Amino acid sequence: MNSNRTLYIVPTPIGNLHDITYRALSTLRQVDGIIAESTRRVQILLSFFSIKLPVYIMNRYNENRKVPILLSKLQDGRNIALISDAGSPLISDPGYRLVRACHEKKIKVISLPGPCAAIAALCGSGLPVNRFCFEGFLPSKRIFRISRLKELLEESRTLIFYDVKYRIIDSLKDIVSVFGETRYVVLVRELSKIWEFIYGAPASKLLFWVQQDKTRVKGEIVLVVSGYNFKNRGNDEIPPKAWSIMKLLALEVSVKKAASLVGNIYGIKKNVLYHKYVFEKLNRK
Repeated sequence: MNSNRTLYIVPTPIGNLHDITYRALSTLRQVDGIIAESTRRVQILLSFFSIKLPVYIMNRYNENRKVPILLSKLQDGRNIALISDAGSPLISDPGYRLVRACHEKKIKVISLPGPCAAIAALCGSGLPVNRFCFEGFLPSKRIFRISRLKELLEESRTLIFYDVKYRIIDSLKDIVSVFGETRYVVLVRELSKIWEFIYGAPASKLLFWVQQDKTRVKGEIVLVVSGYNFKNRGNDEIPPKAWSIMKLLALEVSVKKAASLVGNIYGIKKNVLYHKYVFEKLNRK
């Protein structure tokens, strides 16, 4: 160890234990303790590499209570490693509150590079990687899941979601409903494991493919979704954001002027905007 009072953020394998880096292994063998989400998963890792260390459990249920306790151990001069059940710590996992507290207390934080399911899935998806947006897990309740997807409808960057086998079909149904049947989606599962598989297709076709065989969604799942492409939308298709702006502008200027402004910004025929606004206004009466 280079110094005392250091929190090491140490990525662990997402499936294949041989994916651990030399530096991660060296760090785990030298620290004074390990912070992990669960005893079972961390013990598999430690046992495989013959490491014996105190383990402090911190998860989403006890994070607020544990941060002061762990901070005290670090302030006493201990070096501690923060790991997750799999992959890079803090990615859709607890831990950022502890990291922030360490910075506030001038405790050194060293973040090691290593395995991350989101990045591995993105790189293997065949979708653009120059700009992407990681969204973690979609909400479990449908009303909130639909709302989140609507917020992302016009996101042009490649989207990355984590998902689970018992919810993946519902997630894909909602993606079809909100993003449309033709939005390209790549399903990546069991990365680095024996049954690793990558399959991409238009959303409706992917949903049908999954429904034909439930074993196709067993294990850890990552969905990589192509971003919204303004150039490929239909001539009469009005993006939700454009329509919201249209309705707001029509309250301040004439409908024709609002249609002209929004049409120029979004590349939409102003007549399409004008007639849709008039039609909806008449139907509200």
